[in-house]
Amino acid sequence: MTVDLLTLGESMVSLRSAGPLSAGCSLGMHVAGAESNVAVGVARLGRSVAWAGVVGADPHGEFILRQLRSEGIAVQHRVDAARATGVMFLERRTADISRAYYYRAGSAGSTISREDVDRAFAAGPRVLHLTGITAALSPDARRAVEYAAARGAAEGLVVSLDVNYRSKLWSRDEARAVLTPLARHASVLVASDDELGLVAGSGAAGSGAAPEAAELAMAAELLDRGVREVVVKRGAAGAGVHTAVGRWEAPAVPVTSIDTVGAGDAFTAGYLSALLDGGDVAARLKRGTLAGAFAVSTAGDCEGLPSAAELALLDTAPDGSTQR
Repeated sequence: MTVDLLTLGESMVSLRSAGPLSAGCSLGMHVAGAESNVAVGVARLGRSVAWAGVVGADPHGEFILRQLRSEGIAVQHRVDAARATGVMFLERRTADISRAYYYRAGSAGSTISREDVDRAFAAGPRVLHLTGITAALSPDARRAVEYAAARGAAEGLVVSLDVNYRSKLWSRDEARAVLTPLARHASVLVASDDELGLVAGSGAAGSGAAPEAAELAMAAELLDRGVREVVVKRGAAGAGVHTAVGRWEAPAVPVTSIDTVGAGDAFTAGYLSALLDGGDVAARLKRGTLAGAFAVSTAGDCEGLPSAAELALLDTAPDGSTQR
């Protein structure tokens, strides 16, 4: 068995409200998780994908597995009967502000281990995608991510690492201590513009340098350490890529934004799927920004991610159009 992309980490059930939770709003049930969002995005764009993780012996875990399988994703899971599947509540507090409340401490997903990684590698992946979120969940999860990254690099895989810093899981200093050495295994390093300082040890981000100069310095440091592509997500300002041979920039696709949750994962899915398709850096950036635009203009973590055929809807359709 071989797959184009393997990713591993914790998936949770997300219970979303349309208004303040304290007012007793109704909740919708969704699958949440940076890695599984990327898995769904890459699978919809036509590539074979495996996801590895741990769920509890509960309806929440069954829901996650069912949803991922329905996307054609090969699920390499373990069930931990002693622990619960993680849950998060996502409150739409205002039109512009959402708040997340996590109930994931000690969850089944946080017990992912080196043994789980070994089983997952049997899928024979071409690309391994990891995030800093899983490394923050527990010491076992951190060791599993470190082992996966080192093994992937040693076996010649394209190792993709998305920093994906979450302040509710660890401090910036804690994240920097783990992620800076982890980044040396990455072929593709993905970070938002305020996350680069967590993986580049020069401290340029806090040196007083202009933002663009600081980004250039940190990207150069990462490239010197062996990263082949430093991908910087800037939200509504688009995205950029630094490589040893040059720098590329792409604007965001103009859409009406209604839900930014999962937008970065959508971008990463688009970027990695184009890489798997043999696209150059410009093509990867273009697909990443298109996928991100679908994510922010539809509700849900991954529900609005496009198929390959749907990419053209935002690439060519004028604003407010109806396809007939």
